[in-house]
Order: sequence, then C-alpha cells, then structure tokens
Amino acid sequence: MAIRKLAVLSISVFLLMGTSLLSASEKVPLRAQDRVEIEQLMWEYIQALDSHDAEAFLSKFTPDGEFRSSASTVKGREALKKMVVDAWKKMDAANEDGTKKSHMYHIVTNPHIVFIDKDHARYYAYWMGVLETGGEVVTAGREVNELVKINGRWRIKVRDVNPGN
Repeated sequence: MAIRKLAVLSISVFLLMGTSLLSASEKVPLRAQDRVEIEQLMWEYIQALDSHDAEAFLSKFTPDGEFRSSASTVKGREALKKMVVDAWKKMDAANEDGTKKSHMYHIVTNPHIVFIDKDHARYYAYWMGVLETGGEVVTAGREVNELVKINGRWRIKVRDVNPGN
C-alpha cells in the first residue's frame, strides 16, 4: 500500500513538473517576440521624433499616453502633439546670426526590458541628444518607460525621461 501511494505521488509530481516545464517553455518564444516588438516600438518612436513625424510619434503612445521630463508632464494625444511640434519649431528656429541650427539626433543605449505581466513591461535606457554637425552631445539622461500591450500591440503608456535616482 505504501509503495502504491509513493508511486502515485511520484507520477503526480512528474506530471506537474512536466506541465510546468511545458508552460515555461511556451512562454520563452512569446517573451522573445514581445522583446522584438518592444525594441521595434522604441526604434520607431526615435525615428518619428528625429524625422519630425507627429502622427508616427503619437501612434507610439496609448490614447492617454504621458510624457514626463524635469520641466513638465504632458498627457493625452493633443497635449503630446503640441509638446513635440513646439519643440521641433524651437529646434528648427534660426540662430541669432541667421544660420539654421544643426539637426539633433537621439541616441539610446543600454536598453533593458522587464516584464511585469503578459501585457505590461518597463523599458529602461540611457539617451543622448547629439548634433549632426560636430557630434556635440547637447543633452543626456536616462529613461523609464511604462509599456502596455493593447490589441496585441505594445504602446508607451508613460515615458519618463527624468525619473530621478
């Protein structure tokens, strides 16, 4: 009787382990796909920002998306659009001597993704703003982005480019 109970217990443990391993192995390809999608989202975000494409920029955020910096917090599509268009106008303005300012490109380094659950993740990175002429770094910092998967697509819920320490 004791041997029979031990055998049943052993088989049960084996089946549970097998199910658990199968479940874990099924998640690995999904997480890899999510990582690729998040990297693509953040790449497209930077491309939209640097090419001054407001619609593409807005499409990377949730409808109630938020941008935080040391200067302000902006929330919602209309406010985000105003923020980015105003920033572009300022960057494109002529210098006092009449020459146009160099275009600034954003460079992101050391990205790290942490999954909170199947539909939420955090994207950590460091960033720099570099002028195309001379390569001068004019701004730098770190970021923490709260991402959410909506209708199968990753979007930025909160982009914080000055999260503090």
